[in-house]
Amino acid sequence: MNDDLSLLSERDALFLPITTRAYLYLSGTPFRALATGEFIEEQIYNWTYTDEQRAKENYADEHPDQPNPYGALPQMRLLTYQMPDELLAIASAGEFDEFDLNAFFEAKGAGPAARFRHADDVQKWLDIIRGQYAPRAVESLVTGTRPPFPYSDVRLLPYLQHSLWFLPNVAACHAMAHLLAERHNNFWHAYQVVVAAGASAGIGLEALPPVRKAIGGGFETKTITLSCGKLTTGVTVPQWSSILMLRNLKSPETYFQAAFRVQSPWSIRNPNGDDPNAEEVLKPTCFVFDFAPTRALRQLSEYGIGLSPNEPNPETAVRDLVSFLPVLAYDGANMTQIDAGGILDIAMSGTSATLLSRKWESALLVNVDNDTLRRIMENADAMAAVGRIEGWRTLGDNIIETIINKSDKVKELKKKAKNEGLTKDQKRELTEEEKEFKSKRKQVQEKLIKFATRIPAFMYLTDFRENTLQDVITRLEPDLFHAVTGLTVRDFHLLVQLRVFNTEQMNQAVFAFRRYEDASLRYTGIDSHAGLTHYGLYDTVVARE
Repeated sequence: MNDDLSLLSERDALFLPITTRAYLYLSGTPFRALATGEFIEEQIYNWTYTDEQRAKENYADEHPDQPNPYGALPQMRLLTYQMPDELLAIASAGEFDEFDLNAFFEAKGAGPAARFRHADDVQKWLDIIRGQYAPRAVESLVTGTRPPFPYSDVRLLPYLQHSLWFLPNVAACHAMAHLLAERHNNFWHAYQVVVAAGASAGIGLEALPPVRKAIGGGFETKTITLSCGKLTTGVTVPQWSSILMLRNLKSPETYFQAAFRVQSPWSIRNPNGDDPNAEEVLKPTCFVFDFAPTRALRQLSEYGIGLSPNEPNPETAVRDLVSFLPVLAYDGANMTQIDAGGILDIAMSGTSATLLSRKWESALLVNVDNDTLRRIMENADAMAAVGRIEGWRTLGDNIIETIINKSDKVKELKKKAKNEGLTKDQKRELTEEEKEFKSKRKQVQEKLIKFATRIPAFMYLTDFRENTLQDVITRLEPDLFHAVTGLTVRDFHLLVQLRVFNTEQMNQAVFAFRRYEDASLRYTGIDSHAGLTHYGLYDTVVARE
């Protein structure tokens, strides 16, 4: 709970007349709010999928004879599949010719008249996921291996009894339902297909009852739910054990909001009727199936890094996630498990410079809480340093002091509101003061971020790779740094010491830059730094492999 969180608007207060001094905001995937600086570091507490799975593992080790309160929470696994060349050829796009799921599953028409543009190729895809695609069957005979396609492997079939298919749009959902119902697709007739898309499915939660009715208890039925957005946030269907990602999603927030629909627990309490503490877990594992590997692994790497904002080494952050979310990739011949380094290599080589630059525009790179601002204000050299940041003087001479004073005034008014109550004028004053100090703090944040965006330009101009960026700045090329950023080495070092800049986030941003730079050059056949064994990040060095 934190006093700095926003007040309800006047309209909300009239509708919901609750008096309080603090608000708690809950989110399962808060990346956008964190990256845009909606909440500052002192307002954030994380309990993530990784924390949950670690608690589950630790509790089982420490209390082997006791019921595990986390026992019903399934472990997630991601399986990615490289599509055959003939399918890749009809739907590849983007900077790295990635398989474009939206183009592949493009459909036109409405309702029963909806049809896929590439209906024959979508039919081949349906054959592939049930292991019946002839060219692949021949390959399996030659190699002696049978890759685990979703609807063909006996180990996966129990988790596909009830699945969610996430498609690009309403037309694609209806087209898929029509194709699955075709007479020649006899295999799919065993599944009841529910189209949770479009106006006919209902608004919001109105789409949920038909899904639950089709599933029933979950034991005697088989279902496929087709959606392009409905039921992918804030909905729990315990029997869903797998999701097929059949559309392009640009943000890890949206991707994992949908993916975690299948991670909800499904268990039976006291199954034998003789032990109220007993629990039979029906879904120990859940699966995400993705058919655009580069995009999927990029989402996973961004999610893993986002879960560990204070971890300086991105590879460690991703390794921590994949220790509880194993990733297996089918490359057209073999299904292999990919480690954190492999995930980052694929993710970085498939990203773009534009996406990479956003890491240097994140609010997570800078700290603007009151404690940090006080440290700046109490240090004359630090005040002089921030004054030399481009555009800072337009904020006014006493911007930091104003923010702190108004913040303190808001806290006093909130305290008074709790103890004595406020008059109507005092409530209006409280709202106005809070809006003003938050606006000014946002302006300070934006100026600091603008400075941070100069650092990639400095990295382009310097040729040192195994040295930490801190060493390059302070010892090897201080004049170049001053020319590019406008700050002296002494200025920047002081601001880092005062925690104005978040070094853990800077480490991650430098790491992404190095991996992307090398991957881009390797793509053209150039080894930019032969024999390079380590990457220098901001204030630490990590092994290249």
